[in-house]
Amino acid sequence: MSADDLLIENDRLGPGVLEVTFNRPQRRNAFTRDMYAALRDLWERTAQDRSVRVVVLRGAGGKAFAAGNEISDFLEADAVDYENWIREMFDRLWELPQVTIAAVDGVCVGGGLAVATHCDLRVATASSRFGYPIARTLGNALSGTVLFRCQSIFGESLTREMLLASRLVTAERAYGAGALTAVVPDGAGLDAEVAALAEGIAQASRVTIETTKHQLLTRARPAEASIAGEEALLREVYGGPDFAEGVRAFLAKEKPAFGG
Repeated sequence: MSADDLLIENDRLGPGVLEVTFNRPQRRNAFTRDMYAALRDLWERTAQDRSVRVVVLRGAGGKAFAAGNEISDFLEADAVDYENWIREMFDRLWELPQVTIAAVDGVCVGGGLAVATHCDLRVATASSRFGYPIARTLGNALSGTVLFRCQSIFGESLTREMLLASRLVTAERAYGAGALTAVVPDGAGLDAEVAALAEGIAQASRVTIETTKHQLLTRARPAEASIAGEEALLREVYGGPDFAEGVRAFLAKEKPAFGG
């Protein structure tokens, strides 16, 4: 990982605010294996840091929060094992005692949407869009836990539209579904909204926030557990011809020709 792929700042948006910026704008901030590893370590450290009250995640460049994963990484590992390893990072993010905010400016798809839906709150600019267009791009499938988080945040109807119709959801529709705390005009409004949100959280009772997060996590765990036989199902998908064609076409910058 380049030392600049993740930018970490403290207190820029207010006291007690840790800001994490995905900084690969030339690749729409797509996540690499090294970035995931660094985030896993960061969440472990942050969970023990009582000086941090709020964690803000964002993407650099103004065009994307994050546009999924760096697909070439799937060629260097067992795809299902890699997805399971990534999911452990999502779990650490979801389990943080601090309030987490995804500040979305641009497209938020694939792995980027998985990160955003494992945050407590989401704020977006008006032109931002959300989705999982994997049926048209890669021919893979989501793990049950990632699917559950999307369904919990966006609702079943929009989740089905994202995955079955490969459509991106606008910020306006996401806000209407309750997935976003606020939608702000494109431009400088995102920082101001996030800073105001973080300021209010920093003044709130830490006991109330941490207890509430623990309660929500405990209640969600049984519902988001993977279904029986899911790993075998995912191995069939990732080992099948559609995913192989999706990866080939993506790396060749071509439209995939799925066999169905």
